[in-house]
Amino acid sequence: MKTEVAKEHRSFSSQVVGTLLARIVMAGASVGTSLVVARWLGADALGAFAVLNVATIVAVQVGCAGMPLASTYFIAQERRNAPRVWANALLFAFVVGSALALAIIGLAATNAELFGDIPLAFVTIVALSIPFQLANLLALHVLLGVEAVSRFNVLEAAAPLLIFLNSIVVLTLAGEELPAFLALNTAGAVALTVLSMWTIRRSTENIEGAQRLRPDGELFRRMAGYSLKFYILTLAPVVLFRFDLLIVKYFRTWAEAGVYSVAAQVATMLMLVPLAVSTVLFPRVAAEGDASGEFACKVTRHAAFVMLLLCAMAVPLGFALPAIYGADFTEASVQLFILLPGVFLIGIQSVLVQHLNATDRTNAIPLFWITTLAVNIAINLALVPRHGARGAALSSTVSYALIFLLVIWRFHVQTGKPLSAILLLNATELRELFSFRRSTPSSKLSSKSSTRAFP
Repeated sequence: MKTEVAKEHRSFSSQVVGTLLARIVMAGASVGTSLVVARWLGADALGAFAVLNVATIVAVQVGCAGMPLASTYFIAQERRNAPRVWANALLFAFVVGSALALAIIGLAATNAELFGDIPLAFVTIVALSIPFQLANLLALHVLLGVEAVSRFNVLEAAAPLLIFLNSIVVLTLAGEELPAFLALNTAGAVALTVLSMWTIRRSTENIEGAQRLRPDGELFRRMAGYSLKFYILTLAPVVLFRFDLLIVKYFRTWAEAGVYSVAAQVATMLMLVPLAVSTVLFPRVAAEGDASGEFACKVTRHAAFVMLLLCAMAVPLGFALPAIYGADFTEASVQLFILLPGVFLIGIQSVLVQHLNATDRTNAIPLFWITTLAVNIAINLALVPRHGARGAALSSTVSYALIFLLVIWRFHVQTGKPLSAILLLNATELRELFSFRRSTPSSKLSSKSSTRAFP
């Protein structure tokens, strides 16, 4: 029994490490892209690119209607459903994604203030990628459901890496401007969709008793009925993390939005570890249960410790931002420092909440997110017009703290676990973290092995 537990923890650890490495590649590619755009085209162009990127991400999350997590959940519950879940998801992506793209183009054409000074052609190029981005998002969650985590990581990292390579080819080597860069990114989204379809076929062809690849109306009805809860859980974090940039752009300037996008990008990088852990944790809990929350506590304790270290290391990085990006980005340092406390708390929350997402049937978590979003938007509207991006950063930190407190409280009510069991490493775990010796074969079968959540 102990051997099986140790193997299970090692499997979870390896999946987390692989996902983390993919997220590091993604973060590096995103930073590289912003550096290329900022250095070659300036802060205004970076602001325009960031706003278009955020608008697309928000549109995809609005359009997904909770289907990504619902897909993962239904496949984790019954793996033979995977081909039909994917067929339903693909059809959904192109129908809803196409409608979203047309809606955005129409709004941009009839409301000139919606995207400010960004030409309609730019908006059109980016909007055309939405059906394919939605299909790729759903494909990733299908792979999570069948536990093809390594393939999930490759496909997820491919998108930002391709955009980074596009920026080098188009902006630095070919000397083109933003329109050509955006067009090549859209072409890349199409290519990734084709790759996703092939990857899922390979990942599902050997599932025992797998159903045929075709849309299933009854299964779609069940997925749609369950996806409302997941819709809020999918959409709310994206709005919380991204919407403030749009508010900064609306009330201030392109340049200030570009500077704030750098601070927000660094904050997102700090969340790589907890996001990697949460990605692997959700399908595990959905498939296996863990009503006591013991495994989630172990994972969250380690995540909290790592987040504390990462936020501390981010302080000198904050001071270096003007040297990295240029003198126009001096204000990004202050904005990052305001964000750091909230980033620490939201990172912990993002891990712990996966247990509730998979086990809590009270719909408390969607209500928590709705409350947090309302508070966030209210604070942004009150602070950003007068204080600019600093106000947006403060609004984010307050909102992150609020959702953290609500999730901690709900987890405690559901499991009875005290705060110390959720956040603080015990003595054995601390010794393991600071031990530099490699475990011997016999020690791997000891009870200590079963206490390890991830390296």
